[in-house]
Amino acid sequence: MTRAALPLTILLASLLLHGCTWIRSWGDPEPGDPAPLVEFESSLEVRKVWSTSIGDGMGKQGLSMGPAFSSGLLYAADHEGVLVAVDAESGRKAWQLKTKQAFSGGPGLDSDRLYMGTIDGRVIAYDRNGGAELWNSQVSSEVLAPPAAGDGIVVVRCIDGRVFGLDAVSGRRLWIHDHNVPLLTLRGNADLLVRGGVVFVGYDDGSVTSLRVADGSVIWSQTIASQEGRTELERLADIGQGMVLVASDLIVSSYKSRVVSLAADSGRLLWFKDISSATGVQVDRTNLVISERNGDLWMLDRRNGSTVWKLEQMTNRGLTRPAFYGNYVVVGDKEGYLHWLDQDIGSFVARVRADRKGFAAAPMSVGTTLFVLTHKGELIAYRAGAAI
Repeated sequence: MTRAALPLTILLASLLLHGCTWIRSWGDPEPGDPAPLVEFESSLEVRKVWSTSIGDGMGKQGLSMGPAFSSGLLYAADHEGVLVAVDAESGRKAWQLKTKQAFSGGPGLDSDRLYMGTIDGRVIAYDRNGGAELWNSQVSSEVLAPPAAGDGIVVVRCIDGRVFGLDAVSGRRLWIHDHNVPLLTLRGNADLLVRGGVVFVGYDDGSVTSLRVADGSVIWSQTIASQEGRTELERLADIGQGMVLVASDLIVSSYKSRVVSLAADSGRLLWFKDISSATGVQVDRTNLVISERNGDLWMLDRRNGSTVWKLEQMTNRGLTRPAFYGNYVVVGDKEGYLHWLDQDIGSFVARVRADRKGFAAAPMSVGTTLFVLTHKGELIAYRAGAAI
């Protein structure tokens, strides 16, 4: 090698070395990236029982329309107006309807009818037995939460904060409750919860209101999370999608800062814990499980909010609301994985991948079957077997 060639060789070696260093650093996780999947030895066999397509799924509008279950059938819809009833045991379609509606909220059910909300502010009732349209009513704006029925009245929450009471047989408007909403909110509204002639409504300003189903009059209103902050983003305080009523306790989460338990008859605060969640809570007996906004998974005692365990290994994975399945907790993430954990200690026992685009809603457990609807519109049934 000549003396003149030596500096060039050193320069190339230096560039190669720095290049390799750059490649390694380029591949490192960035802040906000999903945490890598935890390695573990699977101890639970999970198998897919069946799957079927529900139209084109949720589209690009950030919709969340999970399936509804009743009397052995699952009801599901896509964003382009496909409405399907599926046999929960076999996955065969009992009926399928292709409407021209832009569905955005639902399905909601009562004993005879299925209710859907649309982007252009319509509420439509269908016959559960065959899908025939029964009535079509106009409300004030887009309907994102499933309509909820009770005592012959369908309660509908609109994105502008108004709540409507409609006659379940005719769709005739019976009452309206108005509530101001913040300028900036999350894409989605808390599900309505109807029990014993009362409907509980979670609002985007961090408050929960109890209304009489019969006339829409206010029983009580309670602020869960304040809208303090310097920016609209910092002031986001939306109530979590899934509220739970257990005995006389109403358990609610908020996107900003808190999960709380309220006395359902008065709104009195029973306990709170500083956990932020937009997906809501799930309860099984005395256990309460919740996915925190940052990806932590918590198991609490629902009677007092004390911590049973906390899992911090799924940061930024965009977790769904968890579901209880026997002695396990199941939660989905934005990459389409379903994580199965031991309910008692929070350790991983199984993992399956349903889809690469994530889920349209939280997993739903019915008996020995877990149902999930992917963002792309695949409805899938899983069952977990004995230890491997």
